[in-house]
Amino acid sequence: MATGFDLENFLEMLAAERGAAENTLAGYRRDLEDFSGFLGRKMLASAQSEDISAYLGDLNRRGFAETSQARRLSALKQFYKFLYAEGSREDDPTRTLSAPKKRASLPKVLSMEDVDRLIETARAETEKPQKSAAARLRTQRMYTLIEVLYATGLRVSELVALPVTAALRDARLIEIRGKGGKERLVPLSRAAQAAMKDYVGLRAAEGAYEKSPWLFPSHGDSGHLTRQHFARDLKDLAVAAGLDAGKISPHVLRHAFASHLLQNGADLRVVQQLLGHADISTTQIYTHVLDERLRELVESAHPLAKK
Repeated sequence: MATGFDLENFLEMLAAERGAAENTLAGYRRDLEDFSGFLGRKMLASAQSEDISAYLGDLNRRGFAETSQARRLSALKQFYKFLYAEGSREDDPTRTLSAPKKRASLPKVLSMEDVDRLIETARAETEKPQKSAAARLRTQRMYTLIEVLYATGLRVSELVALPVTAALRDARLIEIRGKGGKERLVPLSRAAQAAMKDYVGLRAAEGAYEKSPWLFPSHGDSGHLTRQHFARDLKDLAVAAGLDAGKISPHVLRHAFASHLLQNGADLRVVQQLLGHADISTTQIYTHVLDERLRELVESAHPLAKK
């Protein structure tokens, strides 16, 4: 559908001044042509704010996700800003329009029973006879990873890059350097401490990775286990534990750590600090757990609840 000289000029500007790739240009063209089709006989360059608002409503009725609606509006904003800057329009009809707010989706959360099953499966694997020293190390490493992750709620990038000194200090707290170089202390459970010591001891006994500074070393470029490798091994463990591998990832275990703490009475500010969130609004995604606990409390304790 031809949408006029202004659209071609806009796409040419994106290519020449911003170095937009072909796929990007094709996406802008599709979005703007879709809006042009919605306008019918009205010219794309002469659309008003009410036309764009009506279009966004139409996208919503057509079942477009909020992210898709936001992308379409972004394309329109850039197009009309360009027309205004070029003098082709005396106003920008998108100036007062904002994208629909994306609803924060609730994180997937494993039950305490599911986490227990996952940890127990990993621990049981360490007690089985293995074909080689390398296999023994892999099973002990996996058990250690699971114990430490659930005990600390670390980001997976923080977990795989733990220094070996974290296992040698015999401390209940370890120091983590998180996003933006910010440091925080996180507690270790006794089970996590024991798993780390056993793993480092097994490494030493096998003479493996003696000079590596990493707790979970590998032969890759980074020198330590990659996030992708751990995620794959975790899904294999989930299958062995009889759980749905599609619902399990390192990030889901981090969610479980936070949700289970709140479920058992932890303060939201404490959980924020443990997770390393700069803003408590990020941690508030977990308040659905608190809401559920409050509902159960009212139902069990309120004098009118049983009437």
